[in-house]
Amino acid sequence: MLKAINTKLLISILAALAVIAGLLVRLEQANERAAAAEAKVAQVLQEEQRQAEEQKKQEAEFRRQLAEAQKKSHSFAGNESKTWQTYVP
Repeated sequence: MLKAINTKLLISILAALAVIAGLLVRLEQANERAAAAEAKVAQVLQEEQRQAEEQKKQEAEFRRQLAEAQKKSHSFAGNESKTWQTYVP
């Protein structure tokens, strides 16, 4: 009788160890997935940051070109009075 109880106890301990091992494997897989997701998020954030910096550079270049064009168009305003003085209808 004692031998049967010891066998059942041993089987239940082995079953508990198998369950614990399975949970550890699942936990490790979940950690691997979380690490992969974190790496992907970091990569996406770096890409977005690079795009934002590129957008800032493009906006700065556009504003510079706009300012140059505005200065250029205002520089011709000094000659307008001469053209109207010589206008004969």
